[in-house]
Amino acid sequence: MKIGIFFGGTSREREISFAGGRTVFDNLDKALFQPVPIFVDSLGQFILLDWQFIYKGTIRDFYPPVESQPASVHHLQVYIESLGELSHEERFHAIAKVGREVKAQELPQLMDFAFLALHGPGGEDGAIQGMLEWLGIPYSGSGILPSAFGIDKIAQKNLLHALNRPTPSFRVIKAEEWDTTDHAATLAYLVRELGLPLVLKAPRQGSSIGVSILKTDNLAKFEAAIERSLFRKRVTREEWQRLGEQDKLAWVQHLTDIREGIGLPVVVSGSSSLVSGLNDDQPATSNQQPETIIYHPETLLFALNERLESAEQVLLTNVDGETQVLVESFVAGREFSCIVVEDPNGLP
Repeated sequence: MKIGIFFGGTSREREISFAGGRTVFDNLDKALFQPVPIFVDSLGQFILLDWQFIYKGTIRDFYPPVESQPASVHHLQVYIESLGELSHEERFHAIAKVGREVKAQELPQLMDFAFLALHGPGGEDGAIQGMLEWLGIPYSGSGILPSAFGIDKIAQKNLLHALNRPTPSFRVIKAEEWDTTDHAATLAYLVRELGLPLVLKAPRQGSSIGVSILKTDNLAKFEAAIERSLFRKRVTREEWQRLGEQDKLAWVQHLTDIREGIGLPVVVSGSSSLVSGLNDDQPATSNQQPETIIYHPETLLFALNERLESAEQVLLTNVDGETQVLVESFVAGREFSCIVVEDPNGLP
């Protein structure tokens, strides 16, 4: 029986998924099953991966291959989305170094069953599940509808609330509202309505990505938590100019690391006056600079050096960032996980 192991993926949890796929590959009983490693890259391409690359430490250790990457002064490791818009030929050559591309219609010939080790959007949101059902390939995990509700925390909360199921009290902050309202007043309202600690979440990410717990009535920490859930980062000229060259490089590397920072590509926007002026009684009259999309961390380093010569601050926003933040009251207790296996009739 051929087991297609789907791992990697487009989400910020792709490294966790990559490690999980390797675990499945190693522990599958080879006397009963033939593993078929299907690596999904961050552009959503399916790659039948040569087995030796499964044992690399991280995705960036082997993909995109060095030959596909532009010359870099600092020799930074990147994901393939940092290479910008690639031609069909460039994508083909990158994939050919680590395996071969697999089209969706080929999957039924390659496997009898799909083991989904994918995480987050694209892996747990019903997308891959819908494709596999369309192709007639049975798979592990939840179906389309529960996956779609499970990945969308706000939809899930609204459903639980409508069904009168117990769930922590919550509020939703939209990005456009956040940019035009008084942050201190928003924090005071949330503390009054939900109490402390507050739990802030990125609504459509898996696991603990974009999650913060605010334990005190601290405006600066609250603003940082909101920005983290929106996958945005502000940096002022003063902050940037205090850093040495190596510190600036480390800052950019941390920011663009999908496990800790906001990832790439990012939209860069800046102004000659601080964006926090939007919280004042008077409307902001800042001289906005044009927005730019940046794909590579080294390009971002150079852009920040240039922008922050004239701009008071720069706002960095991931192009796949969130548009809302879910804020919940905190629940203290122990967490349990339970696997539910259904029989062919859908009964546990």
